[in-house]
Amino acid sequence: MTSALIPRLPPHARAVISVFIRETVAMAGAKGVVLGLSGGIDSALVARLAVEALGPGHVMGFSLPDAQVPRALREEISGYASNLGIAFREINIAPIEEAFTAAMGDGARDMVSRGNTKARIRMTLLYEAAHGANHLVVGTGNKSELLLGYFTKYGDGGVDLLPIGDLYKTSVFELAKELDLPEEIRKRAPTAGLWEGQTDEKELGFTYEFADRVLVGLERLLRADEIAERLNVSVPEVEAVTRRVETFRHKRRPPPIAKVGNRTIGVDWRD
Repeated sequence: MTSALIPRLPPHARAVISVFIRETVAMAGAKGVVLGLSGGIDSALVARLAVEALGPGHVMGFSLPDAQVPRALREEISGYASNLGIAFREINIAPIEEAFTAAMGDGARDMVSRGNTKARIRMTLLYEAAHGANHLVVGTGNKSELLLGYFTKYGDGGVDLLPIGDLYKTSVFELAKELDLPEEIRKRAPTAGLWEGQTDEKELGFTYEFADRVLVGLERLLRADEIAERLNVSVPEVEAVTRRVETFRHKRRPPPIAKVGNRTIGVDWRD
């Protein structure tokens, strides 16, 4: 593939994100932030950036494993939080999942549905903790995930701020290396951890490296055939990425409102 379409980590990214976190927390009159720590690179990076911006005393980390998360990973997450010096708590969500399944029944629910439920349980717990501490819930989604719709609506997508939401996944890896995050985190295959053996790239059907190059082309307003030519790949390969961007547009937008008044929220009444 040609190097013409490669995401570049802006040299000012770290400083801008730090100011963004501080100002967002201050404008909300909050005391700090709460986030979930999964053992993945995104949450590890956001936790590190939040500590840089606010200090460890204003960051709360939560590990929210289910029954399939191995003890070794749980201990690694706890150790990472300890090294950052932040408040930390682990809550096993398995009993909550079981109660949900008992109430709803599991016969017609597929693996994706169950995974989405886990994500929404976790976000509910984070908001409960944030409310009690007057904190904001900080999201860990990156630009690639947001554009590809690779997040759960009102789950990991339901947050108060997204510090790395304008960094492509490949730039996340670059910044994590620059900050010398632990190698085991940087080398771990990206996964939402919603079911056993699940990985992002296996589920998406393409690598983040490829997707990011296509997304850079879309950001530059190139057509699918132009992107394909620059990357020396087929148009259908490019369209596999662009189709997701179009299909999951609804995840990036607030719910539409029927316009019946003079000024309508999200249409001509903007905050």
